[in-house]
Amino acid sequence: MEFNGTFELDDVAIEEVWLALSDPVMIKHALPGCQFLTKLEGEDVDFDALQEAAADADEDPPTLPEGDPEDVAERAFQEGDRYAALVEIGVGSIKPSFETIVTIDRRDFPEMDASGEGSASNSSFEMNSGMVLSETDDGGVKLEWWAETDVFGKLAQMGQRMLNPVANRVINRFFKQIENELSEVGDESEGLADRIRGLI
Repeated sequence: MEFNGTFELDDVAIEEVWLALSDPVMIKHALPGCQFLTKLEGEDVDFDALQEAAADADEDPPTLPEGDPEDVAERAFQEGDRYAALVEIGVGSIKPSFETIVTIDRRDFPEMDASGEGSASNSSFEMNSGMVLSETDDGGVKLEWWAETDVFGKLAQMGQRMLNPVANRVINRFFKQIENELSEVGDESEGLADRIRGLI
């Protein structure tokens, strides 16, 4: 399955959008059904231990605009980093929790590409995705994104007619949440873009 689209944000600087979309904490908050998104330090992945650690953890650190840009930049995605995520998505009468590994393949302002794979009990998927940011004529930011996904197992048997609306619902909720988060950045952005510019 192939998906793509554009998304525009008003009254926010491209540097602010870049850092926000590079923040695993903000991505976790925005992604429907995401229970954790954790940077991996080694090859072995124990999802049960990661889920337990996420349940025991204190609340997430603040994102922009409350969060310090230097703290956000410190934890931001980096090219080559791998992340484990547990994402629960309802499809028809089933609600699988996908154990997912995501790799940041390329991160070069203002473009980023990622790939990933995930599996649930009777289903799995593989995906490649990317985004490009550009400034609009009226002082906002345009985000162009794309994703290619292959689905296998029980979910694949449901067919594209069932899967496409679910994928679109997840994508729309994700970008709506990003828009909500970044509208607050725009409200408090005086000097923020300049601070971020020195970090990217």
